[in-house]
This record gives sequence, C-alpha cells and structure tokens, in this order.
Amino acid sequence: MKKILNYIDGSYCEPFSQDWLDNYNPSKGVVYSKIASSSSVDVDNAYLAAKKAFPSWSNTTINERSAILSKIADLIEDNLDKLAEAESLDNGKPLSLAKSVDIPRASSNFKFFAHAITQFSSEAHESIGLNTMNFTLRQPIGVVGCISPWNLPLYLFTWKIAPALAAGNTVVAKPSEVTPMTAFLLGDICSKAGLPNGVLNIIHGTGPSAGQAIVEHPNIKAISFTGGTKTGEVIARKAAPMFKKLSLELGGKNPNIIFADCNYEKMLSVTIKSSFANQGQICLCGSRIFVEKSIYLKFKKDFVTKVRKLKIGDPFVSTTNIGALVSKPHLEKVVSYIDLAKEEGGKILTGGNKVTVNGSENGYYLEPTVIEIQNQQCRTNQEEIFGPVVTIMPFETEEEVLVMANNVKYGLSATLWTSNIDRTMRVSKKIEAGIVWVNTWLNRDLRTPFGGIKNSGVGREGGFEALKFFTESKNICIKYDN
Repeated sequence: MKKILNYIDGSYCEPFSQDWLDNYNPSKGVVYSKIASSSSVDVDNAYLAAKKAFPSWSNTTINERSAILSKIADLIEDNLDKLAEAESLDNGKPLSLAKSVDIPRASSNFKFFAHAITQFSSEAHESIGLNTMNFTLRQPIGVVGCISPWNLPLYLFTWKIAPALAAGNTVVAKPSEVTPMTAFLLGDICSKAGLPNGVLNIIHGTGPSAGQAIVEHPNIKAISFTGGTKTGEVIARKAAPMFKKLSLELGGKNPNIIFADCNYEKMLSVTIKSSFANQGQICLCGSRIFVEKSIYLKFKKDFVTKVRKLKIGDPFVSTTNIGALVSKPHLEKVVSYIDLAKEEGGKILTGGNKVTVNGSENGYYLEPTVIEIQNQQCRTNQEEIFGPVVTIMPFETEEEVLVMANNVKYGLSATLWTSNIDRTMRVSKKIEAGIVWVNTWLNRDLRTPFGGIKNSGVGREGGFEALKFFTESKNICIKYDN
C-alpha cells in the first residue's frame, strides 16, 4: 500500500515513530494509502533543515526566487491531470471541480506571488529641514509554520506556502491528515523546480501531534492556519504567550441576501453553486439564505427544483455535481445537524438523506439539503455545518435582514443580490464580514485582502497583505550633515 512520506531537507523520509495513519478514499469508504504519523521529533528535524536553509534562501535575489516559484507553478500546470485525480480520490470532490478550480488555483498561487514579490517595495521618508532620511525594510521572519485544511487541499496549502517562500522565509508545513496526497506530491515538484533543500519541509500527521508541535516549537516564529474556529482558539492560546505572529482563517456561517430587484435567473444559478459547491465544504459557502418576502415562494419552488436535479455520484463520473463528503465522521456530523433541524422545527424541503451510489456503496454521500426555518436563532442557523445543507427564510425590510445576517458569531463573507446601487453601498458597509460579494460569489482577485472578523479569524491573506504577514518591518533613520 502506498505510503505518504514526510518531505524534509529535499528528501522523502518515514516518520521517526514508524507509526502510520489510514488514508481513506471517501467515494469508496476504503483505506487506500498510509500516512506518516509524525511527532515533535519529525517537526524538529524539519525545523533544523529549514533553519539551515534560511540564510541562503533569504539572501537569494528576488529574481531567482521568482523564477523558482514560477517553475513550480508551471510544473503544477504540467501535472494537472495527475494532481486533479489525486485530489478527487483523496477528498471525494468531483474530478471536474479539481481540474477546473483546485489545481489551476494552486498553480496561480505560486505564479501570483512569484510576480508579487518583484513589486513588493520598501518605503522611504525624507524629513526636509531635519536632515534625516527614514526607510523601512521588509525582512523575512525566518522559519514559519503553515497548517492547511482538508476542504481545498492543494489550493489552500499553496495559498500559504507561496507568499512565505516568496518573502524569503523557510517553511515547515502540515496539510490535513484527512487529505494529504497532493501536498505529498508537491514535494517532488518543488525538487524538480530547483527549490533548494530545506526551504520547504512538509510534515504529515494529526493536529494534536504534528500540528501542535509546529505551533509550540519555540523557534518557529509565525503560524498561518486555516481550519475550524475551535482549533484556532487552541492555537491562539498556545501561540500568544510565545509572541508568535498569527494568521487565523477560521469558520463561517455566511448570509446570502436576495432582494426582489435582483437579476433573478443569474442569482438562482449562482446560489446553487454558492450553496453546494464542493459538497458545501467551503468556508465561503452561503449557508444562510435570506429572501425578500415578495419573491420568497417563487424562489423556494425554483431553488428546490434545481437542487433536486443535482446529480450525486462517483467523483470520477463527468456528470457528477455532488461528490462524497470528506470522511465518515464528517458525514455523521452533517447528518446530526439535519436531525437537529427537525427537532428545532425546521422543514426539510428536499434532501436530508444518505445516498448509496452503485459501485461505491460504502462511500460518504449525502443529498443536498434545503431546510426552511422560522427562527434565525436556531442552532441550525447559528453553527457551522460545513456540508451540503442550507437554510432559507424570508425577510421584509433591509433593516430586518441586516439584523439577521449579522446576528451570528462569525463574519467571514456575505453575498448580496440587488440591482440598486444605493442599497448595495448601504448594506455592504453594514454587513459584518471581511468579504462581501455583490451579484457574484467566490469571485477572487488575488491582489485583494482575504479574511474574516469576529470568530472567523484574525489577520488577512492575499496580495501584499500576505507578504506583509510573512515579513517584519524595520525602520532605519539616518541623520546626515547638510
């Protein structure tokens, strides 16, 4: 059975403990590979390799760094089919999605930051009359830790690694133990691209073991983490007393606000995607749908009709819209929320049942589910489910829907549908979220800041925000004789 090895100092190696974790194919419900179960020993070995590589890498010219990152991007593109198949097998998502979104975006992440670092400049301030010149350097931090989630495995793994490397840091990174395969394959791509040994080190294992060892390592100076809010709380408690830099991209319970004056057909089509893309396992999915009362009944009928047409099945079948959920425990968690919704008085308009797929009878499949609710305060509408489940309810006024949209502990993203520019500006400013999409969804310009407020996280990723996070500013003041 294939073994997913650690990648340390430019070479693949087995974990020090010789312990292994099972890696499941979610679409079949069977173990298909073994994952290195790493410990603090492996993390320390990775740190030592990164520490050794840092002086040289941090002094590599920007053009050299840019060229290597660009080569990694090219090799990801060249291996599109192989990586997409690995992602679909490991995660359960439709192969078509991995080919069109996940792997191309992983390449784009490296390509973007390869170019962005060439435009990332220092600042200078001349004090006329005082004969002083101040200039601010942005210097790499050193060895940094990057920990990524299972929902968009290579997509989000590279989203962290690329800016860290571009800025001149060396990295100890851990992908989710639920979906480690494409991160494992990335090591070989980096070697072929000429990335020096030790600059990127990839450690596999569980969060409480390998992840915690990265967070607690006294000499790993910054942590970039994407994942659940509860895990983010644990990381913050451990890292804060050590004065590490922290970037935490956490959970979401995002509102999708639909006004009657929207482009209805466009809204309906995009809302299907924003509800159920990647089996609803995207932190940016619009899981709470609020619809203006005058079009609520029409929307409910049309939306449910479209949802029922979505094809659930084997991720490798081209006609599949909804693949498998990522794991059996996660499937059971999502189902438990559907049961809870019924107890809370929610009405299941469609879906809610596990699905048996021919040839994949043990896979983790679930019908896309739409729940009509009466009370915005119910747990179904307050807690992150992270699956193919959305709630819908009507609203009458702008003021009412803003209260409902903001009355959760999360503040990651929101989607607004309206053709009224005045309303667009009013509502966008009042929504408590780090990202607001108007008449679109998941439309990302990599130059823009990405992140949430409240329990959705701390800090921003993307563009120069990421490069600022992975550097320290140093002001130098020079007094000169006139």
